[in-house]
Amino acid sequence: MHTQIGKYIIIAGVIIVFIGIIIYFFGDKLGWLGRLPGDIHVEKQNVKVYFPVTTMIVISIILTLLVNLIKKFFS
Repeated sequence: MHTQIGKYIIIAGVIIVFIGIIIYFFGDKLGWLGRLPGDIHVEKQNVKVYFPVTTMIVISIILTLLVNLIKKFFS
């Protein structure tokens, strides 16, 4: 049981490092992320509200595919 938890923690760490590398080296090219059609941005006098609906859907789909690939290779 403990080896299974350890494997998941290692996989999560590798994913976090991979995301960090992508953001570090390609962060300037990811400017479109958060400005997709469907992201809600409301700006009034003293209030700014931002709901990145479409961005979260895209990230959710990518993470779902990534997790399914990892489960397929490590199962």
